[in-house]
Amino acid sequence: MKTENNTKMLKELFINELSDIYDAEQRIGKALSKMAKLATSEELKSSIMLHLEETKTHVTKVEQVFACFDTKAKRKTCKATVGLLEEGESLIEEFKGSCALDAAIISALQKVEHYEIASYGSLHEWANMLQNEEAANFIQEILTQEKVADQKLSELAEARVNKKALTGKDEIIKENSLTVKSKVPKKTMPIVDIGKKNPKVY
Repeated sequence: MKTENNTKMLKELFINELSDIYDAEQRIGKALSKMAKLATSEELKSSIMLHLEETKTHVTKVEQVFACFDTKAKRKTCKATVGLLEEGESLIEEFKGSCALDAAIISALQKVEHYEIASYGSLHEWANMLQNEEAANFIQEILTQEKVADQKLSELAEARVNKKALTGKDEIIKENSLTVKSKVPKKTMPIVDIGKKNPKVY
């Protein structure tokens, strides 16, 4: 009886948090569209638009996770996402028109990404504990895409966006790839003195 009650409580927690992230994904989708329009870097624009399309599929997959538990999809206001998006909007507005705008956008985006990664990480673990493999697989697909999106933002920031915020110049930072070529003496044919009985090689 105790085990059944515990399982019921974990399932309720799971559905509660699933409703939270369901709301978050839909709010994030709207925010991504706005951020893409403001970004000055074409690479950043493309990266945001790609993740926007992924976010649309995340909404559908979350709905499928609800179905895996025979539960109707429902939203619960995600206060964390609301706060993160408001903070991000304020930060972006403050640096709009400056060379640090794209860096501000990435900072705002990554705060949201890290929240999503934490949420989906917990949901994935709980789905496994509730022995719902199908739900766990859907969540893992989303979690993987969120981690990849976060990594791409880090790479873009490190490669050029942070440099632009510092110098005002849009340059790609590359590792020093200069190689030192060793000077190998050219091979020369030996000189043979054939004018003597015992020719010498010079």
